[in-house]
Amino acid sequence: QVQLVESGGGLVQAGGSLRLSCAASGRSFSRNAMGWFRQAPGKEREFVSAISWSGRTRLYADSVKGRFTISRDNAKNTVYLQMNSLKPEDTAVYYCAADRDIATANPSEYDYWGQGTQVTVSS
Repeated sequence: QVQLVESGGGLVQAGGSLRLSCAASGRSFSRNAMGWFRQAPGKEREFVSAISWSGRTRLYADSVKGRFTISRDNAKNTVYLQMNSLKPEDTAVYYCAADRDIATANPSEYDYWGQGTQVTVSS
């Protein structure tokens, strides 16, 4: 069992930066791939980024490539999402998720989800 708690969301102006954190509890964290997803009002949940348990594989949605960076610290049971050059269209609730298998953009492959953290980017 893995429990996930996101933090670091907030209100930022366009062009600004935020760093999201996802703290995990559970002994198997270091063997889980982790992902970030987001959901804007009235829209489907969409993939943002994912990282393998080793950190060697990192996936990004085209919309965030070059602006967002995913990383993890297995010693701290935490995964991060550094978001730079934020745009109003990045506004959404951001969720982290844990996958007992490989890093993937498919949300149905993830076994555990956090409650989400709101990110609002003003123009």
